[in-house]
Amino acid sequence: MQDVIIVFNSGSSSLKFTVYDAADSQSAAVLIKGEIEQNQNGARFHARDQDGAVLAEEGWSDTGFDIFDHLFRWLEQFSQKGRLVAVGHRIVHGGAEFLEPVRITPEVLDRLERLTPFDPLHQQATLAPVKAIAQKLPDLVQIACFDTTFHKTIPKVARLLPLPRRYEAQGVVRYGFHGISYSYIAQRLALIDPALAAGRTIIAHLGSGASLCALKNGKSLETTMGFSALDGLMMGTRCGAIDPGVLLYMVQEEQADWSALVQTLYHESGLRGVSGVSADMRVLREMRAKDPQAPGSVRITEALDLFVYRLLQEIGALTAVMGGLDGLVFTAGIGEHDAALRHDLCQALGWAGVTLDDAANQRHAPVISTSDSRVRVRVEPTDEEREIYMSVLKFL
Repeated sequence: MQDVIIVFNSGSSSLKFTVYDAADSQSAAVLIKGEIEQNQNGARFHARDQDGAVLAEEGWSDTGFDIFDHLFRWLEQFSQKGRLVAVGHRIVHGGAEFLEPVRITPEVLDRLERLTPFDPLHQQATLAPVKAIAQKLPDLVQIACFDTTFHKTIPKVARLLPLPRRYEAQGVVRYGFHGISYSYIAQRLALIDPALAAGRTIIAHLGSGASLCALKNGKSLETTMGFSALDGLMMGTRCGAIDPGVLLYMVQEEQADWSALVQTLYHESGLRGVSGVSADMRVLREMRAKDPQAPGSVRITEALDLFVYRLLQEIGALTAVMGGLDGLVFTAGIGEHDAALRHDLCQALGWAGVTLDDAANQRHAPVISTSDSRVRVRVEPTDEEREIYMSVLKFL
């Protein structure tokens, strides 16, 4: 019977899973890929096999419905194809304690739950499948891989926040996130472009959540997210870096409490907040293209322009920290697929030595800079699930 490993990649509103062949570490053979997307009406579940054939396409009501119980029962249908030997999880926060992947025990799970105040929305979401599996299969090997691990090489001065030292003692420092994605891209660069891997390269992980990582000599030197995944760049629904005085204004003038601040900063800001329409870059571009003169198109244009402007600001800061720029790598949903975004940003980065090959950019080629560009620009798909899978294998 074939041994399999399942990798869970949980977000605040979605749960992706991938079933791998545990014996095929060279190719990381995928057997099943699926996702549960939660919305106002419940959840949508879909899954495909390794050939892309649809295995499931279902809508689930949220009335008394346990999505994990249903998912596990669905996966058991394929038990004749494989024996589950381990599960890997993307865990958002490892804090200062967890600097490497770790086997999850009841004690480890308790320590990870104590980190929830550092990121109350994402930490519980990524721990949810861990707890569900521990209840159903308490002896199964479960491995936690952390979004914060890759940034353990950031110097202490970059970790500090300009607050009273009592906050540092409580763990309130800068950690950085999207580390599983950055780790995968760094290893890919070492194989396909060693000069960039060893040079001064900025990796742009641009999706509904977005951040940048300054990669120098293959290690994280700085990143745009800090204490939480709310910091840094403008995102789909998150504001990114913001003047703390704005928060004081919300508290004083609007009597905003914790819940109101969370709702505004995490769910109503970013592209959605500025455009007033959507957090999806694709939707915004389609709406603007249909009627550029419509009143709403002005706000959409401003949202898209602000997204690029914040990227430009942060790239300038990271370039200064590294002492120059040799490479720029676009990854994740927007980074890999939005040629217009890449064009606008690269045009604005002409001062840094970026020269874009428009034709290569339009076809999403692996290298989209010209041969004489001082900065090499690449488009490289990320694969967080594969990175987690490779970490799980080390424990078996």
